[in-house]
Amino acid sequence: MEKSIDQNGRPYSRFWFIFTLLVGTFTMSISQSSLSTAYPTLMRAFGISASTVQWLTTGFMLVMCVSMPISPWMLNNLNFKTMFMGALALFDIGSLMIILTPASWGVSGFWFMMIGRAMEAFAVGVLFPSYQSVLLEITPKAKRGTVMGMAGLVMGSALACGPIVSGIVLKFFDWKSLFVLFMLVITAIIVMAGTGLIRDVMARHTSSLDWFSVILSIGLIGIMYVVNLIGKRNVNWLATIIILLVSVAAIVAFCYRQLHLKQPLLELRVLKTFNYDLAIFLTSISYIALIVTTIIFPLYYQGVLHVSPFISGMSLVPGAVFLSILNPLTGTLADRIGFKPTMIVGMLMIIGGWLAAFFVLGHLSLLGMILCAMLIEGGNAFVMMPAVTLGANALPNELVPHGTAVITTVRQVLGSAGVAVSTIILTVGTATALGRGSERLTAALYGYHLVFALMVVVEIIGLILALMLKDVRKKNTN
Repeated sequence: MEKSIDQNGRPYSRFWFIFTLLVGTFTMSISQSSLSTAYPTLMRAFGISASTVQWLTTGFMLVMCVSMPISPWMLNNLNFKTMFMGALALFDIGSLMIILTPASWGVSGFWFMMIGRAMEAFAVGVLFPSYQSVLLEITPKAKRGTVMGMAGLVMGSALACGPIVSGIVLKFFDWKSLFVLFMLVITAIIVMAGTGLIRDVMARHTSSLDWFSVILSIGLIGIMYVVNLIGKRNVNWLATIIILLVSVAAIVAFCYRQLHLKQPLLELRVLKTFNYDLAIFLTSISYIALIVTTIIFPLYYQGVLHVSPFISGMSLVPGAVFLSILNPLTGTLADRIGFKPTMIVGMLMIIGGWLAAFFVLGHLSLLGMILCAMLIEGGNAFVMMPAVTLGANALPNELVPHGTAVITTVRQVLGSAGVAVSTIILTVGTATALGRGSERLTAALYGYHLVFALMVVVEIIGLILALMLKDVRKKNTN
């Protein structure tokens, strides 16, 4: 069993370190997408609309966006073991709040539940860039593709497994059992980490936290809040435009401040590297495809095909399994043949999946849609984590924590936008068709066709970016 040395000069098992790290992050990642299958159940329990309940996913991602830029500072200033266990404990506390929320509180109960959900999101947002930075730090550059392929099981497979897990749990238990399950696993990981499987492996470079930058980064939430209001009725557009302008100004000020501080909260100078910039957009575009699949496909299964939440969740199993099998293989493939050809293959698979789904929609075929989801999720394995690794390899080691924080933050922002825009197009498209006198099924299919057409266009842009990459496999030496 491979031994490594931590920051205190003591040996540790790199295998068990990575295993504990990935299992903990995997469980936390599952919580991000697991509630999509439970939406109808939660809407009935709290008496809320679909536009309100989707904040459990969208709001989760927005809070992640704010906590992600803080992760480089935390990695540089805190003992990693303390940071890891603290994030897990915060996640457990948030889950407990959700479990204790009475459905009888109605809408008020839902927003109380959102506080716990925000605590979960903050913990996940801190750990997502951190675990990637740690893996990149302790792995020789020549082997990063393989190791990050395993890490892709956390990002990709967990998102795909979320609706599956919730579908199974909701088949036999109530919705709160989901969070009981999360708490049990996370508590077990805390115990494992406390026994010494997680060590302090990151060198520290102490600095003060720039709270003003943290406050300015909240502008991301304002921007995404406005995006989610597009297409809705009875919106106070004067107040909304003011929120948008203030939020955009805050983000502009945040970027300006980072470029002029000696020790920025988030080192944005990493954006001067060409391959890194392309890697940001490639991982984001593939992430949009994956998360929209895990959100929109279950809605189609339940709303159009009228299957149960259990069947809806289980219908995502083949895609999740395919993604899980391919993730480690694509990492090795990227190390051997280069990142550019690997990602081109992935983008072609994703485009093919969405294009096929566009034509399969009207046939009301569950099997056909499952195969399309498999193709989309399989293609994601060739793009998302290889792009992260490519971006990290393009940076000096000292900038890797900042690079992974930037790339994961942008990915979450664009992922949130993708979910929001897809939901808006589906809702508005369906309502427009109904207003023209179409039958409910025809109207619903019209809305889904619009969403799928948009996804084809987005992924074609991703293919163009992949073709622009500079293949640097010959430089990937330790």
